[in-house]
Amino acid sequence: MDSENGSNGTSSSANLLWRHPHPSSTPMTKYLQHVNHTYSLHLSTYAELHQWSIDHIDAFWESVWEFVGIEAEGSASPAVDPDAPMFPRPTFFQNARLNFAENLLFPTNPVDPESPAVIAVTETTRETVTWHGLRERVRLCQAGMIALGLEEGDRVAGYVANHTNALVAMLATTSLGCVWTAISPDTGVHAVLERLRQIEPAVLFADNAAFYNGRSHPVLPKVNEIAADLPSLQAVVVFPTVPSVEVDIKSIQVCAGRAYDYATFVSPPTAPELTFKRLRADHPVYILYSSGTTGAPKCIVHGAVGTLLQHKKEHILHCSITPSSRLFYFTTCTWMMWHWLVSGLASGATLVLYDGSPFRYLDSNDSTTSVPDDLAMHRLIEEYDITHFGTSAKYLSVLEQKSVNPTAAGLSLKTLEAIYSTGSPLAPSTFSYVYSAFPRTINLGSITGGTDIISLFGAPNPLLPVYEGEIQGPGLGMAIAAYDYTGADISATGEAGDLICTKPFICQPVAFWGAGGELKYQYSYFNKFVNEKGHPIWHHGDFVRFNPATGGLWMLGRSDGILKPAGVRFGSAEIYNVVLEHFAEEIADALCIGRRRETDADETVVLFLKMAEGYKLHFNLINNIKAAIKEALSARHVPTVVDECPEIPITTNGKKVEGAVKQILCGLNVKTSASVANAACLDWYREWARAH
Repeated sequence: MDSENGSNGTSSSANLLWRHPHPSSTPMTKYLQHVNHTYSLHLSTYAELHQWSIDHIDAFWESVWEFVGIEAEGSASPAVDPDAPMFPRPTFFQNARLNFAENLLFPTNPVDPESPAVIAVTETTRETVTWHGLRERVRLCQAGMIALGLEEGDRVAGYVANHTNALVAMLATTSLGCVWTAISPDTGVHAVLERLRQIEPAVLFADNAAFYNGRSHPVLPKVNEIAADLPSLQAVVVFPTVPSVEVDIKSIQVCAGRAYDYATFVSPPTAPELTFKRLRADHPVYILYSSGTTGAPKCIVHGAVGTLLQHKKEHILHCSITPSSRLFYFTTCTWMMWHWLVSGLASGATLVLYDGSPFRYLDSNDSTTSVPDDLAMHRLIEEYDITHFGTSAKYLSVLEQKSVNPTAAGLSLKTLEAIYSTGSPLAPSTFSYVYSAFPRTINLGSITGGTDIISLFGAPNPLLPVYEGEIQGPGLGMAIAAYDYTGADISATGEAGDLICTKPFICQPVAFWGAGGELKYQYSYFNKFVNEKGHPIWHHGDFVRFNPATGGLWMLGRSDGILKPAGVRFGSAEIYNVVLEHFAEEIADALCIGRRRETDADETVVLFLKMAEGYKLHFNLINNIKAAIKEALSARHVPTVVDECPEIPITTNGKKVEGAVKQILCGLNVKTSASVANAACLDWYREWARAH
C-alpha cells in the first residue's frame, strides 16, 4: 500500500464508544436481508455476512451490483471466476460494458436536476452547482476535448486543487474513455515530472495559482517548466482558480500544441450533446502513484467497475450514504480519498469540496477574506448541513491537542452522522476526544486502505460497535488476515503480522502503466506469500493486529520503506534521488526511515546520512538538504530528523535494508527474514533508537 491507516497499535481496553441505535434501518441490514432472500440463507450477523462475501466472491459481487445499481449494458453474470488466482488479476464483469462518468452524473437513485450536486468552498468563496449545471459543465469540457481530438485511452493530467473544475475535467476525461491523473499544485516540478513523464499525458489542466492560509501561491512558473519537459502534451488548459491572478497564456510553451485559458477551451465551434463511451467494465479510469523504495514512483492503473462498485458498496452499505447525504472529505486531488469522495455522486450524494486551510474561515466583517479559526471546519459542517465528514487523523489529533470544543462555541453539528479518519493511525485518546467534542451519535469510522486499492480494507460499519483505538472491521468482500513471516495465519492470536488479502477483490489495480508494468505489479504485491494451492496472494505492506475479542483491528505502520508522515505517502527513493543529485560530493549514501512507535502520535521521517570521506554533517548542510527536498518535492517530504550514521545496512546483493532499521526504530517485535550482509552495523541503530 500505500496504507491509509486508521488506528494504532496501542492495546485496546475494549472501551465501547458507540453502537448504531437502529441497525435494522440501515442499508447494510437491508442488503443482508436481500442476500438471505436471494440465496435462501439465514445470515443474522455482520460476521456471517462478511464470511459469506469472501467464501462466494462471484455471488457476492453480482448481488452488490444488483443492490446498489449500476448503469451498464450486457450481463452482470458472471462477476468473476471464483477459482481464478489473484495474479494475474482476474477479469470482473467480462460481459458488461459501462461508463464511469455516466454512473456518477446519472446515479441510479434519481435526483432532482435542480438540487445541489456540488458545493465548492475555499477560505473566501462559495459555489453551488446543481446536477443539471454539473452535467452542462461536463458537456462543454467534453466538447473541448473532442475538438482537440482526444481518443480512448489518452491520458489527461491535472495539476489542480480540489474544486469543481477539477471534478468537471475528470468527468469529461472518463466520459470519453480517457484516463485521468492528478497531482496537487503544491508538488515540486521534479516530483511531477517523475510521474507524468511515465504516462505521457496529452492534456494538462492546471490552476493559475493556489490559495492557502490567507494568501496566493504561484503555480504557473512550475507549469511552464513541466510543459517544457513533456513532449506528449497537445494542450495546457489553465483554470482561473484564483481570480486575482492574471495569466499570459501566450507565455506558456507547449511542445506539440498550445495553451488555452479555460473559457476558450470550453467554447469550441461545436458543442454536441453530452455522450458517454461505454467500454469493457475493467477499462482504465485513473492513474495514481505509489512511491516505492527504489526507482521512480509506480503508476497504478485503476479500472471503472472496480472503482465504481467498490465505492458504491462502501458508500451505501458501510456508510449509509443516500441522495439526502452531504459528503465532505478534506483531501487533495492527489490522494485516493479524493477519488473516494467524488464517487459519492454515484450514490446521489451532494459533494462538499474544500480547498484551503482547515483552520481558516470567512471573516464575519469582510466576506472577501478569511481569518484564523480552529472551528473553521465545524462552522462549515453547520453552514452546509454536512452529514459525513472525512478528514485525517492528524487533523483530529490537532483538535485534541488544542482542546477545541464546538459545543462551547454554540455549534450543535446536529446534521452530522459520521466522521471518517484515515491517513495515519488514530490514537485511542483521540477516539475518546471525538466522542466528547462531537455528537455522541456519530459513527467514528477509523478506516484503512490505500492508493493501491483506491478504497478500504477496514471500513465503517453500522452493524458493528466502535471501540476505543480500533477499526471496526473488514469491508465486505475483503478477505484480509495477518500473516507472520513464515506465511502462517496469526489473525486469531492477536499478534502483529503482515496485512494480506487471500481472495481476488474488485478494486485490485488493473495494471501498472508502462514497460515492465506486470513485473512491477507482481513484485509490489505478490512476491511474498502464497495460498494452499501455491498461488500468490496480496501482500499489502502494512503491519496489522486483529483483536479476537471484538473483531476489530489495529494498524501498526508500514512493513516496507514507504513513508507516511501525517498520512502523506511517499517513497524513500524520492528523498535519495534529491539528496544524491544535489549533495553527491558530501554524502556517500543515505537511509530514509519512517519511525512510529506505539506511543507516538504521528510518524517521524528520519534521514540517516553516511558522509563522504573528509566531510562531516553540520547545521548549514542539514538546512540546505531540507531546502532542496522542499523545492524538488514538497514541504511534506522534508525529514524531521537528519543525522549522520557510520554505515548503511545492505543485503548481500547491495540493496539497502530499510525494513530491519524501521523495525529497530519503531520497537516492533516483528520478525524479518532479511539477509543483512553487514549486520553488525544494526547495533549502531539500536543504540540510536534507545537514545532518541
